[in-house]
Amino acid sequence: MGNDLYTGMEKQTITSIKKQIEENNVKMIRLEYTDILGINRGKLMPVSMIDEIFGDGIAFCTVSLAMAFNNDIVNSKYFSETNDDMKVIGDPSTFVILPHCDKTAFVLGELYYMDEPMLQAPREFLKKMVQEYHKLGLDPIAASELEFYVYNKGESGYQDPYTKQPCTCYTANKRIDPKRFLYKLTETFETMGFNVLYMNHEYYPGQFEYNWKHSKIVRAADESSVFKALSKDIAETNDLMVTFMGKPKNASGGSGCHFHISFNDIETEDNVCHDKTKENDLADVLRYFIGGVIKHAKGLTAFLAPTVNCYKRYQPDSFAPIYIGWGYDNRTTYIRVPQERGKATRMEIRAGSAASNAYLALGGILAAGLDGIKNKIEPPEVVTTDLYHDTEKQNEQVPKSLFSALKCLEEDTWLMEHVGKELVDVFLQLKRKEIEEYKKYVTDWEWDTYSYHI
Repeated sequence: MGNDLYTGMEKQTITSIKKQIEENNVKMIRLEYTDILGINRGKLMPVSMIDEIFGDGIAFCTVSLAMAFNNDIVNSKYFSETNDDMKVIGDPSTFVILPHCDKTAFVLGELYYMDEPMLQAPREFLKKMVQEYHKLGLDPIAASELEFYVYNKGESGYQDPYTKQPCTCYTANKRIDPKRFLYKLTETFETMGFNVLYMNHEYYPGQFEYNWKHSKIVRAADESSVFKALSKDIAETNDLMVTFMGKPKNASGGSGCHFHISFNDIETEDNVCHDKTKENDLADVLRYFIGGVIKHAKGLTAFLAPTVNCYKRYQPDSFAPIYIGWGYDNRTTYIRVPQERGKATRMEIRAGSAASNAYLALGGILAAGLDGIKNKIEPPEVVTTDLYHDTEKQNEQVPKSLFSALKCLEEDTWLMEHVGKELVDVFLQLKRKEIEEYKKYVTDWEWDTYSYHI
């Protein structure tokens, strides 16, 4: 049947899936989707439901997409007031046996409302943006670098970092993985056929990073989203907790998600970002794409850093950008172009937080870059210095709060139009709800700072 246009994975037939189920003695199937907040939601069903999963689909309440972190439902004029159903239909190219769950399979679903693709669905938004690139003869390719913290479970909950040793960046010994948790993660996702490249300990106690090989952009988003969901499952069974917060507790450093983007010719599958006749061997298509991302960087940040907590990451000398610029192999900028050329020519967006929803982040990046490609937007001057400290090169800043980022998004007519009113409306409502809840909460810092003196 060939490979799926969006994921690049084999289009499995229902017959072949049933054969795998029989051979592996599968008893249960998890049908899941990623909501707007980046949370995986789904249902666990007996294997006898296989025909319904890949046929007419399984009913879910539509407003599960409008559910805030505290389970409140936000209002959106693009949802029915009757709280009616949508259908979730399994994508056969994502079916896989779960190595860490006994006799259980997993499949990602696609969301439909009234027999049409659900416009509020993050995965549908990313696929819609991919279609725009396919019209130009381009196939978006992506890979991610995803950071996270691991905490031990104690009597009072998850408090202590998995490892307490500082300054252990790029180490791979048992001291940074005493329970062999990282081994279990890597083995699990390798067995599932994920494009795991490598993992390493990061700078701070209990912080790690996973890197993926490049793949079609929807597959890249699938792997990031599923990794985040399943790694939490695996951690729980080992008395650990994984968190992808932008900055958990008062950790010394934040957790980012760097997205690497390139484009292949849709027919030849050759990387089209490399051109020896151009400056620094960068083809026009990539340069224009960078110009579009720079133009829309402020509004785009709402998708790259979608929680109140994310903005505590943006600090000087933190490897998270403060100023909007781009450079060659420059880790102080919003966009970095690594040194590799040829088939590895690409750009890296460094503003992403680990808390980002990969579908919204990558879809937003494609939307921003599309403006650059279609309208041949030249990027600003390349930054060759430390942008944290070169005051002459510092220009526009990344928004300093989620409130500011949402305002920038609303003012960006190009992004608003391409994300679509149905999705952007509920996204904005969810994020405003989050901000309002945060504003009511008294933090430890406030108590520690004010209580004695005032």
